[in-house]
Amino acid sequence: MRAALIETCARPPVVADRPAPEPGPGREVVRVTAAPVTPLDLLCAGGASYFGVPALPYVPGVQGVGTVAGRPVWFPTSAGMAPGDGSMAEAALARTDDLVELPAGADPYAVAALGLSAVAAYLALTWRGELRAGEQVIVLGAGGVVGQAAIQLARLAGARRVIAVARSAAARKRAHHAGADAVVPIHHPDTPDETAGASLPGTPADAEGASLARTPADAAAEVAELAARLLDACDGPADLVLDPLFGVPAAAAARTLRDGGRLVNLGSSASETSPLDSSTIRSRSLRILGYTNNSVTREQRAAAITYIAEQSSTGRLAVTHEVMPLAEVAEAWNRQANGTANGRIVLRTT
Repeated sequence: MRAALIETCARPPVVADRPAPEPGPGREVVRVTAAPVTPLDLLCAGGASYFGVPALPYVPGVQGVGTVAGRPVWFPTSAGMAPGDGSMAEAALARTDDLVELPAGADPYAVAALGLSAVAAYLALTWRGELRAGEQVIVLGAGGVVGQAAIQLARLAGARRVIAVARSAAARKRAHHAGADAVVPIHHPDTPDETAGASLPGTPADAEGASLARTPADAAAEVAELAARLLDACDGPADLVLDPLFGVPAAAAARTLRDGGRLVNLGSSASETSPLDSSTIRSRSLRILGYTNNSVTREQRAAAITYIAEQSSTGRLAVTHEVMPLAEVAEAWNRQANGTANGRIVLRTT
């Protein structure tokens, strides 16, 4: 079969022939239709992640959509995190217990684009964030896949108002298209996008919220300025903040929360640390909660994927994505790495 192959860490995959997988006890062969290229795939293949150096060569792809015995399914893999191949191939091996059957008529590319990013948004909002109907939600990093999904999922859960925060003009446009009631630039509107988009050393190229603060005083000024603009966009205090950024944006968003409000952090695209001050947390009895997909059960993940696929098939949930053939995986990989992808890139493997 044809497959994308990581032969050297931190290098794009090449397309090569690979032995087709064989089913075994508790394992099914999936005829892959769609495989997204995600930041986690690049992290695993870089060789410097907390997963360690992957066993080379291997087929990347931590998730995909395909068919088993003609049934459409979504499936995860541990490619790059443990020995074995992933989804970026004409066929992949998946645990039978991990397969999630999709509703008839679901667009495989749309579901693949949503995938685990939408799972994170959904469960961070509902399970960890305990979102209730009538609440006001702030979504940071709203131009990314997690953020776009979160805007729509918050609305589906009954949020009365959703405030989006995004960095570039393109990201703000995606957040607006996703249905945010208001979209707030992460930097002051007078700051040119090319300056506001500058990342700190070590920040991923597609980071939605890279901060320019260099000193504690700079950070304090940025926090106060962004918090003021967020409060202007809110209709009273916010109830819940969904935060894939941390850093200055999280500290600013926390200042908008009501007494007993919640902030759920599920990433650090802006910074691994934040100038979130103790007085803000204590004075409002805030709840600062963490979320990772690694902490959910197989049953939770399956229920979330099922819900996401149902909403996608009815047109109520979608994220910006583009489809590229498997033969162009190196280009897709580089575009994901340098932040020039038009949303999530999904490989067409058939």
